[in-house]
Amino acid sequence: MKLLLDTHIVLWAAGQPETLSASALELLQHPDNALFFSAASIWEIVIKLQLGHVDFSVDPYRLRKMLIVHGYTELPVTSEHALRIETLPTLHKDPFDRLLIAQARAEGLLLLTADAAVAQYGESVRLLK
Repeated sequence: MKLLLDTHIVLWAAGQPETLSASALELLQHPDNALFFSAASIWEIVIKLQLGHVDFSVDPYRLRKMLIVHGYTELPVTSEHALRIETLPTLHKDPFDRLLIAQARAEGLLLLTADAAVAQYGESVRLLK
């Protein structure tokens, strides 16, 4: 399975794996699964750091390098991804989350999230507990 991790799942998988359930960890560690992170997640982390959000106190340079070293594939943001946002219903207004949903749909990935609002999109999204 090809899995795209939303920003919080990326942060937890990289620095706080104890935050994730056993089933979530099993999914992330399964050797048949390919793990992706979006450039949009790194962008979101940088913005939240600049705004002083305490949830986002990780060094984005180190995080990106660590993800790549551990076999994650970086997914760039393309104009196709941006255009796909227009096709999404407005169930959730967070622009980063909407971009991640659009990326997952455009690339045939399953987006993993801990956000119930994101999970409302159903298709190509899985809520992790």
